Amino acid sequence: MSIISTIEQLEAIYGETGLTSTAKVADRVTPHYRVMIEKSPFVALATSGPEGLDCSPRGDLPGFVRIHDDKTLMMPDRRGNNRVDSLRNIVRDPRIGLLFLIPGSGNTLRVNGRGQLSTDAELLESFRMEGKLPRTALVMTIDEIYFQCARAIVRADLWNPDKRVDCQEIPSPGQILAAMTANAVDGDEYDREWPERARKSMW
Repeated sequence: MSIISTIEQLEAIYGETGLTSTAKVADRVTPHYRVMIEKSPFVALATSGPEGLDCSPRGDLPGFVRIHDDKTLMMPDRRGNNRVDSLRNIVRDPRIGLLFLIPGSGNTLRVNGRGQLSTDAELLESFRMEGKLPRTALVMTIDEIYFQCARAIVRADLWNPDKRVDCQEIPSPGQILAAMTANAVDGDEYDREWPERARKSMW
């Protein structure tokens, strides 16, 4: 196996970066990038910590990542599994990356910067949903922001409804938990109860 071990080897293969790959980079939210953020209901949050890297999904109503000003984004931390892997990482290493997806669009939006976790009462109150507050909110200072071209999503045919996978063809969370715990977790019961449990704890 031939392994690339230097930047010079890498650049010899890929060549110079083209104008369209660099001209799109900004250090703040532009009017066009504002529209993309406001239309997105889903973002992947990448963080780094002493244990390694982490990438975690975040989903909410479109525009749930709030543009506070052209250098600052804010996002509520909604209820989840309480592992708080991403949050632990941010406390110890503020560097974060966001990847926004917009249903129906091949283009994605990448944002890199530094994050902090806030428990400011007024801020949390502003993210109230169905009477429930997030326990923290992520406040991100933008270092760079740019769109990613549509090739990856076009290749994946991601938004094509005819390409949706039948959920019966993949293992359910209950099946995975049962296998990983030697049936200490009742997988059928977990799968049966999850929809109602999720409905009650969505926010």
